[in-house]
Amino acid sequence: MSSDPWGRVDETGTVYVRTADGEQVVGSWQAGTPEEALAYFERKYEGLVVEIGLLERRVRTTDLSAKDATAAIDHLRQQVDEHHAVGDLDALRKRLDQLVADVEARREERKAQKARQSDEARQAKEKLVAEAEELAASEQWRAAGERLRALVDTWKSLPRLDRKSDDELWHRFSHARSAFSKRRKAHFASLDAQREEARKTKERLVAEAEALSGSTDWGPTAARYRELMADWKAAGRAQREHEDDLWNRFRGAQDVFFQARSEVFAERDAEQRENLTRKEELVAEAEKLLPVQDLKAARAAFRSINERWEAIGHVPRDARPKIEGRMHAVERAIQESEEAEWRRTNPEARARAAGLTGQLQDAVDKLQKQIDAARAAGNDAKADKLARELEGRQALLDQALKGLEEFGG
Repeated sequence: MSSDPWGRVDETGTVYVRTADGEQVVGSWQAGTPEEALAYFERKYEGLVVEIGLLERRVRTTDLSAKDATAAIDHLRQQVDEHHAVGDLDALRKRLDQLVADVEARREERKAQKARQSDEARQAKEKLVAEAEELAASEQWRAAGERLRALVDTWKSLPRLDRKSDDELWHRFSHARSAFSKRRKAHFASLDAQREEARKTKERLVAEAEALSGSTDWGPTAARYRELMADWKAAGRAQREHEDDLWNRFRGAQDVFFQARSEVFAERDAEQRENLTRKEELVAEAEKLLPVQDLKAARAAFRSINERWEAIGHVPRDARPKIEGRMHAVERAIQESEEAEWRRTNPEARARAAGLTGQLQDAVDKLQKQIDAARAAGNDAKADKLARELEGRQALLDQALKGLEEFGG
């Protein structure tokens, strides 16, 4: 008979293992010595220890599913319960019980994690749906379209929810995308119609611009080109493939007209600058007539200068006020000399002036006598009032005397 702390072999070759519930038959051994029998079944035990250790590591360090882990535990427990090994089978059962607890804890942890992930996925998808529904009303067609495509990619990267929730959120998400696509399609259809109308309008504007390009009616044609340009801007843009060509034709027609006008105006400007030089010489000649000494000679000289002035054409517009102002100043000075001469030599005017002067002189003399009488009578108030009236009459008399001097005394 042979034995060790965990098992023994009796005289018949039966092998036993010691457990908390007493000895259990392991098997029968007839092929060798009892020691060999115990060694064989102890190796079976060590094999179970290794398998349980491997399963423990897999449960701790890998993503082994609870189902597969439970199946492996049951398989090992069956081998332990069948008592085909010699060793501390109760310790193995305890390790397997702990593995069951560990697997269940892992199951609950994964369940909680899955619930958290599902809740996070739900929140993420609800956020995507809300943003998609907001973008559905956007008119930033390119940016919103690109963002919606990015949202689809994000949606695909998220885990699925329960079918009902996932389908409801996807329906809202898909509806928002469809609404945006429908609005964008309608917008660009309308835009295409507007651009086609713009193309037709600009075709007409180009045709008129090209017809006007040879005109020499500079002012009205330039004004019409400005109107055509305003109409062009108001027409909006045509299709890209037409816009540049139409603009080049429109601008080219204007360039032909304005280049021709510029050349004509350049010749005109040179002529007008020459005219200005000639008029400056004439106005200098006219200014030498002042101050007027001999009215008749000055009048004749100015008439000659003015005839030559009128024969000269236009001067540059910005120089016109100054040069004409100098000429008019000479003309006014001669006219004033004529008026003064007329007043001096007009007998009727001289007589009227002399008569007015005499009347005023009489009035002044009369007032002076009244003032003297009032003073003599001691009536200073009346004298002061008459003195103020005298000041006014004296001023009129002085003015009349000055006018009479203009008639030669």
